[in-house]
Amino acid sequence: MDGGAFGAGKAGGAFDPQAFIRQPQTLLRLLSWVFSIVVFGSIVNEGYVNRADETQEHCIFNRNRNACNYGITVGVLAFLSCLLYLALDAYFPQISSVKDRKKAVLSDIGVSAFWAFLWFVGFCFLTNQWQASKKEDNPMNEGGDAARAAITFSFFSIFTWASLIFLAFRRLRDITFQEEYNTLFPNSPSLLP
Repeated sequence: MDGGAFGAGKAGGAFDPQAFIRQPQTLLRLLSWVFSIVVFGSIVNEGYVNRADETQEHCIFNRNRNACNYGITVGVLAFLSCLLYLALDAYFPQISSVKDRKKAVLSDIGVSAFWAFLWFVGFCFLTNQWQASKKEDNPMNEGGDAARAAITFSFFSIFTWASLIFLAFRRLRDITFQEEYNTLFPNSPSLLP
């Protein structure tokens, strides 16, 4: 992958899985992927409890079904988004057009910012609802570890997605330089292989 633009190898070159895994954005996406699994998995698995005198299960976060639904929805959609952008990252070296690469990186910035915001909202919402939970709603403290895991990994997800924004901005800077270079020197060989 040496000599490529912003983490991409030569356009049309062979896919190198080792180089792909070593890229910082790939590692952060995989980490975000795992964090989203932990969040929605812990809520789905242990996020609903009931009292001894009830048969209907309620969300562990202050019996607020919206809190559990939000955590599950954001977790599942972030999981799918990570898979989509991992595929884009794998395909990225095959994109030869600077304009198409720029569009891909701009969409990465937008999507990463959107997910960082949603994880921030999720962290605040889940934390607030967890603090408002009453002891009598869950006297055995069932699912407490799962709730804390969902809150913790929501918090970590904010930083992984924010780091993805930073890396995408670096890639955009490199693309913009390449685009300006091609405009100023149209007859020179491209810096993009």
